[in-house]
Amino acid sequence: MKKPGAKPKTVLLGVSGGIAATKAAEIASALVKAGARVHVLMTRNAARLVGPATFQAITGNPVVTRMFHPAAPGSGMPHIDLAREADLFLIAPATANVIAKMAGGIADDVLTTTVLSCPAPLLVAPAMNDRMWAHPAVQDNVAKIQGYGAELIGPESGRLACGTEGEGRLADPKAIVKRCLEILLSR
Repeated sequence: MKKPGAKPKTVLLGVSGGIAATKAAEIASALVKAGARVHVLMTRNAARLVGPATFQAITGNPVVTRMFHPAAPGSGMPHIDLAREADLFLIAPATANVIAKMAGGIADDVLTTTVLSCPAPLLVAPAMNDRMWAHPAVQDNVAKIQGYGAELIGPESGRLACGTEGEGRLADPKAIVKRCLEILLSR
């Protein structure tokens, strides 16, 4: 993924609090194996579903779960420092809540604040209940973030954690990683 002598590409992986957060570890692992430096930012709810220690072990980097995180690299302001380093910002999974915050420019946690300060390409992988995904407010918010330059991957149709079948399932982690690598190689 990197040219000889070039520094590794840096991916920020934003993990929000849907059950699909469990698949984000697979994505982080595949990106690391491909040669990317991966820094994980998690919402409070994501950290309740998957422990930050999991991502730290996979990436070898401290996981940022709050603003002004003492373990964050640089000045301790990860929303600035990590945003400067990023070659790509991936949010997987992106819940309806996080998508709404991005659409409205709301920056009330480390993930959404970093979105506003990061000039790198933004790849968003939605995951939520099929009724939530189909709701007009969610669709309006998706259109807004796409208008701001975000690229979406997914969601897919299939069995959802709530037991229903429908569109809202996180895109296949392999497809997400493939798209990340395509974006990184084009930069």
